[in-house]
Amino acid sequence: MGMEAVHADWAEQHPEDWWIALGHATRQLLQQTHVSPALITGIGIAYQMHGLVLVDKKGEVLRPAIIWCDSRAVTIGNNALAAIGMDYCLAHYLNAPGNFTASKLRWVRENEPAVFASIHKMMLPGDYIAYRMTNQIYSTITGLSEGILWDFANNDIAHKLLEQYEIPESMLPEIVPVFSEQGKLTPEAAAHLGLAAGIPINYRSGDQPNNALSLNVLRPGEVAATGGTSGVVYAVTDQPRFDPQLRVNSFAHVNYTPEKPLTGVLLCINGAGIQYSWVRSNIGGNELTYSEMEQVAAKIAIGSDGLQILPFGNGAERMLGNRTIGSRIMGLNFNHHQKAHFYRAALEGIAFSFVYGMEAMQEMGIPTHVVRVGNDNLFQSEIFSSTIATLMDTEIEVMDTTGAIGAAKAAGVATGIYATIEEAMQRVEIVHTHQALSQRGRHLEAYNAWKTALDQALITT
Repeated sequence: MGMEAVHADWAEQHPEDWWIALGHATRQLLQQTHVSPALITGIGIAYQMHGLVLVDKKGEVLRPAIIWCDSRAVTIGNNALAAIGMDYCLAHYLNAPGNFTASKLRWVRENEPAVFASIHKMMLPGDYIAYRMTNQIYSTITGLSEGILWDFANNDIAHKLLEQYEIPESMLPEIVPVFSEQGKLTPEAAAHLGLAAGIPINYRSGDQPNNALSLNVLRPGEVAATGGTSGVVYAVTDQPRFDPQLRVNSFAHVNYTPEKPLTGVLLCINGAGIQYSWVRSNIGGNELTYSEMEQVAAKIAIGSDGLQILPFGNGAERMLGNRTIGSRIMGLNFNHHQKAHFYRAALEGIAFSFVYGMEAMQEMGIPTHVVRVGNDNLFQSEIFSSTIATLMDTEIEVMDTTGAIGAAKAAGVATGIYATIEEAMQRVEIVHTHQALSQRGRHLEAYNAWKTALDQALITT
């Protein structure tokens, strides 16, 4: 789906558009599969993280949703970090307030006071979809943690940050367990979706914790990744862990409990697949499919004959200190480089950004020897995947699943179809493994040249 950018580094979507699209999707699926709505026993929801949806007491949306890649609240988060203190924020929130949901809500308070005065509840995108389904407003500890609204040290709402931002606790939704009955489909929602009234919502999670769940990444030391619009590496640890340099972020995993504080350490690259999509549309002219682009790019040597692309053109990048440096093309030779070079350089640039972030995770003591990914998005590219595997000396296991399958299975846990989360996810099969290649020296040379270009960009920004 598209997004609106009224100002540079803003990104908004209309929640009503999500709801309309969901209705089209569910009806189309029912037509294609010939599944009777009467056979559906539960619904699981996976959603884009860090977004902000605001509704009044009537449940009406007050403004477009400020979504995950919107960068308007960076300064607000930096000011809160300075006021509260780095040590406190890391010990209690595992993160700086940054550009996350709480900071976006503070931005509304400062810049749209009339809207703020009308707020009854704030929600994450998945909370809003569940609300439209059930007419009940809930969230989870996992969800609140992604908004920097959960205090891990006190096992409670992030009261100190709410006080700093002058946000009343009453604006937060009531908390429910990730795996639980969270309301039932109303007749009105059922009519819109083509489903049967009364079906329970049994699970909700942000897309990255859900992706990890789908890949059976539930235990300490296990790592998941995905390469969609943004790129993510997500590692599970058995204790709250934070990065003093704030390059990665930690959130409560789907199976987090205070007694067993499993957290997900998340590396996010905002500019990933969106860059490759841009290259296809604006340089390739959509003449080739992604598979055909891969075949053309494979004919170009490792390092793209000196052409380098930084993929950071989708807002502020957390692993670069919440800086917005933009995407950059360097080393372009008009007499030599052609479209194929752009295809390879784009894939390599995104892969290099993954490696850059994974090196930070290794510095934190997080192992990345084996990474599990779904059989979709950028990891279908041999160039992209083998570049990461070679530079990190990592095996990348491509699993026969997707986030949608994981969310559906997770809903089956609460309905009793599966006895445990582990039982639901343990049957995921490996369909392919990307191994490190022998030409590590050539990959390393290209990566070091790319890092030099990144260092120069950081200096000049």
